[in-house]
Amino acid sequence: MKPIYTFLFIVVILNLNCCASSNSQADDIQITIEKQEKKAERIIPQNETQYKVIKDIPTPDGYTRIDAGSNSYAEYLRNLPLKQENNIVFLYNGDKKFSQAAQFVVIDIDVGKRDLQQCADAVMRLRGEYLFKNQRYGEIHFNFLRDGKPRYYTKFAGSDRSHKKFRKYMDYIFAYANTASLHNEMAIVKLKNMQIGDVFIEKGRPYGHAISVVDMAENTETDDKIFMLVQSYMPAQEMHILKNMSSSKFSPWYSINFGEILVTPEWNFTKNDLKRFRN
Repeated sequence: MKPIYTFLFIVVILNLNCCASSNSQADDIQITIEKQEKKAERIIPQNETQYKVIKDIPTPDGYTRIDAGSNSYAEYLRNLPLKQENNIVFLYNGDKKFSQAAQFVVIDIDVGKRDLQQCADAVMRLRGEYLFKNQRYGEIHFNFLRDGKPRYYTKFAGSDRSHKKFRKYMDYIFAYANTASLHNEMAIVKLKNMQIGDVFIEKGRPYGHAISVVDMAENTETDDKIFMLVQSYMPAQEMHILKNMSSSKFSPWYSINFGEILVTPEWNFTKNDLKRFRN
């Protein structure tokens, strides 16, 4: 029996060595990222400069933006306009949001006049606006919560292709869809396969939350990828890019190596909460 025990002992030692090697590599990556954060220059906030679109916001030292194809959803999101007159998040009724601590910069897109365009609604609004802009009208559809079935823009709007009619369609969707219905219609994505346009989403009971990945960059030396997030929230409010409260120098960027929990200013997600539109 001694040879068997010896064999088992060797296997255990080899497994421990493999685990130690894997953990060591992960630790090395994290240490490198932390070192870069410490020496990085702070990204100037909007109230000290004026970024016009998302792609104007610089990346941290050592990172370059991931390529986005022409007319892609990624390119559309990178070119979202940013508010120039102020960096204040307003609610649908014109009041200021109670807390102004979460936003790095505010997106210059209307929130509407009703308490409709909240978190998941903002995700759907961005996707819908992209498809509308590119005249992909037949692809504009979102599921209702009550039956899980899609409601199509083309059926709602008939022959009317005005943006005014499109906005009425989106409000119609906002009234009958929510985080749970959007969660159920999207596809699961592994964190390592993240793309611009993906969504962190939790459906919750009774409330959940959803935020969109609107830009990404990478560091080829460390294999680290970083991303930027946009949200609306409750009550309905202007969309805004989130600060990274855990790293003032990397903010508004987040590392994909965040561990098990993604901490954002007003919600925590897990690494398994990433999803993607199917069309």
